[in-house]
Amino acid sequence: MSHPKGLTETGDTVTSDDYRGGVLVVNFWYAACGPCIVEAPLLEEVWQDYQDQGVAFLGVNTYDQPATALSFARDNNITYPSVIDVNDGRVKLAFAQLTPIQATPTTLVIDRDGRVAARIIGQLATASILSTLVADTLAEDAP
Repeated sequence: MSHPKGLTETGDTVTSDDYRGGVLVVNFWYAACGPCIVEAPLLEEVWQDYQDQGVAFLGVNTYDQPATALSFARDNNITYPSVIDVNDGRVKLAFAQLTPIQATPTTLVIDRDGRVAARIIGQLATASILSTLVADTLAEDAP
């Protein structure tokens, strides 16, 4: 995968190198997406459970500008960052080299080697589904 840089809603730069060697959960979303709103607390719950275990979460906002993404995070108590990808689409393009990103929301679990370990297309039904996928990916990759 190439090394795209993205800017988060708070203006921080992230690159794929920031996440190398850990398990990464990537969620493609935008603020007016109904299923994205429903699943937001589930994603946050799993992030809270795993952030101390070498698991990172990154949202990829495919539609909104930073102010909208920030207000969504505030309204839904989301504490992990999101890349604002609407202006150039580079981040989505980079992940599309790994797996097709056709629907929003889509959630990917990326293993320590940068491979897609799991993909959830559409709304996450329960936190436990994602939690199990993350736990399995952590276990299979344990050093």
